[in-house]
Amino acid sequence: FFKKLGIQGPKPLPFIGTFLEYKRYLVVILVFCHSFRLFDGRLPIMGVMDTAMIKTILVKECYSVFTNRRDFGLNGELHDAVTTVEDDEWKRIRSTLSPSFTSGRLKDMFMIMTQHSRNLVKFLQKKVDTDEVLEVKEIFGAYSMDVVASSAFSVDIDSINQPNDPLVVNVKKLLKFNLLNPLLILVVLFPFMRPLLEMCNVSFLPAGAMKFFYSFLRKIKAERSKNVHNTRVDLMQLMVDSQIPQDHRSKEAAHKGLTDHEILSQALTYIFGGYETSSSTLGFLSYNLATNPDVQAALQDEIDQIFPDKAPPTYEGLMQMEYLDMVINETLRVYPIISRLERVAKATVEVNGVTIPKGTVVMIPIMVLHHHPTHWPKPEVFRPERFSKGNRENIDPYTFLTFGMGPRNCIGMRFALQTIKLVTVEILQRFSFVTCKETEVRLLIVPLELITLRDCVVLYSYRFLYRLPGCVLRFLWS
Repeated sequence: FFKKLGIQGPKPLPFIGTFLEYKRYLVVILVFCHSFRLFDGRLPIMGVMDTAMIKTILVKECYSVFTNRRDFGLNGELHDAVTTVEDDEWKRIRSTLSPSFTSGRLKDMFMIMTQHSRNLVKFLQKKVDTDEVLEVKEIFGAYSMDVVASSAFSVDIDSINQPNDPLVVNVKKLLKFNLLNPLLILVVLFPFMRPLLEMCNVSFLPAGAMKFFYSFLRKIKAERSKNVHNTRVDLMQLMVDSQIPQDHRSKEAAHKGLTDHEILSQALTYIFGGYETSSSTLGFLSYNLATNPDVQAALQDEIDQIFPDKAPPTYEGLMQMEYLDMVINETLRVYPIISRLERVAKATVEVNGVTIPKGTVVMIPIMVLHHHPTHWPKPEVFRPERFSKGNRENIDPYTFLTFGMGPRNCIGMRFALQTIKLVTVEILQRFSFVTCKETEVRLLIVPLELITLRDCVVLYSYRFLYRLPGCVLRFLWS
């Protein structure tokens, strides 16, 4: 397959392909090639590093050829989530959800977010007074869950003070999935097993957690449907207002609106995405500030200029904070939320001289792009100045893909960034992040080995440390 296309890569093994490369290094970099090959079992994967090709795939040919992501199947109840559906179904659901994330909606949500950011600050004040050490992912996870539940469903759960709330417990169960999940490996290595597993209602997602969430969301939706004069502006209400009858799906759903089950699936996707995106980024951000005190001091100076005397943050003020944007962007470069993007070619197409046959899975390695020394000198160094006004125009936008790019980018990007910015300002107005003896100070990337292939193609293998399970920090009064 790839030999005919002239594309190189590591040699696959029978049945398992290049799967061991993922286990050892997670991602493979081909430095001197615009495209490379991998095999997930017997399935050929075309990796793309050339930014012109990436632009064509994600933007120019998105609607015509590269609309859909790879579907592993076994999606269970989430078979109709916006992250899973394809073609016209995706367009309809995406267009229905988009009004939830306009500037006007975000302003409406700002006061809701403020309530929870202040609640978190009060919680931190108690902990600082007793000089406690905190695991930041836990506290930011609680904050993120409270914001998501309030802004999407107008439900206050106060998971900051009630960490054992069922909503938090069950979302953590969903997040336990990883690339070495035995079920995923089985489907990748033996794709013929997928139909049988689907017939048996086997899913990647834990059945107990899914049952809890769909029951929880079904109750909320039922209450909204009864109250026709509801004036709430949250995500659930927007979807309920656009609902179409289940039996009219074929006539109306192709153009607008959501069915009953689709509403529940989008709501769960919102919970899952909103929780993980914000909490992980805030965890990495606090780690970077604690290990780079000069950056933290500069950010606190900007906060004091925009909001003097610890003035309450405003939506307009957050939009003016250039250095905060730089710090967040650099955090997302070093620690991207997702490691790769995938698109499936709906037709045979030539992209920048490379023929991509119909059905080919095209993979864009975000982590690799974010740490490629050609695009980012000294990529392992945390340096927010990369994203300064003077340097921003020198950055190729297709080398920074934290939220994706094009029509199928992350729909909740602006919501996530607003959530992150607000609580960062509120915390740094009063506290500073510092490391403690429990903090694991380590580089993100450790180069492991250099392998020389034929035709002078050099393959770099890296081990990527995605999470900081030991990211334990102290908060000090500023």
